[in-house]
Amino acid sequence: MKTMRRLRCVLGLLAGLTAAAPAMAADAWPSRAVRVIAPYPAGGGVDFVTRLIAQKLSARTGQSFVVENRSGASGLIGADAVAKSAPDGYTMLVASPAEVLVGAIAGQRAPYDAQRDLKAVTLIGETPLVIAVNPAVPVQSMGDLIAQAKEGKLQLSYGTPGNGSSMHFAGESLNMIAGTSILHVPYKGAAPAVADLLGNQIPLGIVGMPPVVPHQKSGKLKVLAVTSQKRSSAMPDVPAMAELPGFEQYRFTNWMGVYVPAGTPQAVVDKLATDIAEAVRQEDTRRQLLEQGVEPVGNTPAEFAKFLDSERQRYETIARQRNIHIE
Repeated sequence: MKTMRRLRCVLGLLAGLTAAAPAMAADAWPSRAVRVIAPYPAGGGVDFVTRLIAQKLSARTGQSFVVENRSGASGLIGADAVAKSAPDGYTMLVASPAEVLVGAIAGQRAPYDAQRDLKAVTLIGETPLVIAVNPAVPVQSMGDLIAQAKEGKLQLSYGTPGNGSSMHFAGESLNMIAGTSILHVPYKGAAPAVADLLGNQIPLGIVGMPPVVPHQKSGKLKVLAVTSQKRSSAMPDVPAMAELPGFEQYRFTNWMGVYVPAGTPQAVVDKLATDIAEAVRQEDTRRQLLEQGVEPVGNTPAEFAKFLDSERQRYETIARQRNIHIE
């Protein structure tokens, strides 16, 4: 009888410790430096948001959040590094749609399954894409560009951060609606695409807003439109694509979301989401994001998952309509 009582006591103690483990994990996290993977080169929109959030998390937690740019293969290399990392909360990914959603819909082969190997934490923010040209291109508006492209007066190509990116989908939808055949030129990230656009090595670019904002302000690039259904507060004088006849339903945004390896304790995931949401709501963080055209969000893991389901359905429909498939 005494043996049985002792056994029950031990089992009860173990059950209590097991129940307390998630809370203890959250309380202890982070106890050392956290690696933050940006799957694109320095200088792009994802890199900007990654560094800003890492700085805010370091200040909030007292631990270092070290940004590491692991670019290549349209974001797959960086995302794969996180998918294969230990699920302990000390490696996180700041992702764009390409490597965690859109690429797979476009048939891009990846060494990981984003839905299986990564866990969604929070949506940091969302920004419209921009359709920009080098000032040497003789067009004044999107309507002008479309008309000249259809008439064959301009031989155009458009650069994007990569195959299977949301920018790729935006460009092909533009071709479909306008009846144009503008050639897609994929780059390895936004920064090299913008660099070639600045050098007039490519006439047209569809990229995220942050890396273009300073060049638009200086006049080195001309932004013809934002790919949203309303104008951006960061570029209030730039028309939205939805203002063009026939483009009323045209909507493409680039968003930045945080992921961790699948299997990361939920308590850590929840704490990370809360810390990021609180950081995003700080007035100086909001100001810096809005100045770059990023609309701050900072939601719960459940809310982010619901957003991803909606995005997945929309992109799957476009992929079928345009037969977008990466070989």
